[in-house]
Amino acid sequence: MRSAYSVETVRTAERELMARLPEGALMQRAAAGLAAACADLLGRVYGSRVVLLVGSGDNGGDALYAGARLARRGAGVTAVLLAPERAHAAGLAALRRAGGRAVDAGEAVGGGGVEELIERADLVLDGIVGIGGKGGLRPDAVPLAAAAGRTRGAVVAVDLPSGVDVDTGQVRGVAVRADLTVTFGTHKPGLLIDPAREYAGSVRLVDIGLELPVEPELEALQHADVARLLPVPRAESDKYRRGVVGIAAGSARYPGAAVLAVSGALRGGAGAVRYVGPAGDAVIARFPETLVSDRGPKHAGRVQAWVVGPGAGDDAVTVGEVLAADVPVLIDADGLRLADAEVVRGRRAPTLMTPHAGEAAALLGVERGEVEGARLAAVRELAGRYGATVLLKGSTTLVADSGGGAVRVNPTGTSWLATAGSGDVLSGLAGSLLAAGLCAVDAGSVGAYVHGLAGRLAADGAPVGAHDVADAVPVAWRNVLG
Repeated sequence: MRSAYSVETVRTAERELMARLPEGALMQRAAAGLAAACADLLGRVYGSRVVLLVGSGDNGGDALYAGARLARRGAGVTAVLLAPERAHAAGLAALRRAGGRAVDAGEAVGGGGVEELIERADLVLDGIVGIGGKGGLRPDAVPLAAAAGRTRGAVVAVDLPSGVDVDTGQVRGVAVRADLTVTFGTHKPGLLIDPAREYAGSVRLVDIGLELPVEPELEALQHADVARLLPVPRAESDKYRRGVVGIAAGSARYPGAAVLAVSGALRGGAGAVRYVGPAGDAVIARFPETLVSDRGPKHAGRVQAWVVGPGAGDDAVTVGEVLAADVPVLIDADGLRLADAEVVRGRRAPTLMTPHAGEAAALLGVERGEVEGARLAAVRELAGRYGATVLLKGSTTLVADSGGGAVRVNPTGTSWLATAGSGDVLSGLAGSLLAAGLCAVDAGSVGAYVHGLAGRLAADGAPVGAHDVADAVPVAWRNVLG
């Protein structure tokens, strides 16, 4: 499990550790890991041109000490100081002793300006702002960030890219775009959540010995975690013991949504799939193993979980019948619009809602951009407002429980998954996991993980349709189980 902690938690852990260490030892640990990562990226350190973008905090100190280590290995290192009078004094002295130099961000350098110096570097080390930064870059730092974006070399961020919000993943204005972010002690939320995540590039974690709480702010499942959660039938299992998932989806206008939801459900671990709705002929033609009924959810037979909403049009009656069932329910697509909020909040059995950003915005009464810019806040707000587990789909898929606790962030996926019907496949898959016995948070996060991995395997760098993703689910499942 990959974990991420808030600034407040990290600061507390750092203070506790520094109280037990010699002065400056913690910064030296961070700088050593940072310099090693830069050296790996450069390949050949001797003779390389390294530019440090140095702010006034400890983040700048990390950059200066790392620059000193690179200078001792023969790199030509120049520190660009945004606030020379407030630069980390000991780090600056170490850089100069190692043969590095420092310039004011506003001065001319060798007939050119600082921006030209940055653009010609083999490596730019972003130490402008640390985890305490808020509200985006100051105006004097914006030209440096822009020059880093034009550099022909690699850009490495110290702990996180300057200009992103560490706790929320928001980006307000200009921010540094890094090829690599070297983060210390633990991942930070902004490194895992878009839009900030796309600014971080690859992320390398350096262990500096922090002692952190058991429950993080965010957690991301890895292969081993998913493998432990995937349902595997036992020798005595039959189709009913493995779970039956009901799919109430599709309409005369959108029969394909029913087919795709069933395709995901059949591959999600439950022993049987019951389909209820007007697209029965289309479903049975594609998947003859499906148990089809046209008598409505109340008369469909026993299920361990329901999926309702994909392609449902305006069928509020079916949505209401499903929500009245005393089993876990996954609500998606049209079901999110048709579900009565009070009914959802009053349910005793678990509820898993799976909106994309536009649907989440409608539920919250805000603009879509507000959700996309603050995904973590949006998913938590939805979970609390509806008393449900919420899976917020998108470039960063998040799963939050109404009871609080760590939010799950999905590490798999591909931009090729942004295709019609992909969400229907996910709904069926996650609903099947619910029927197989997983709790709502696990069903949502495991479903998103396998779905994202299936999308990546199916696409392999080329466009795919939702049915391709569904067909790749068994391949992804085997990949996880090793």
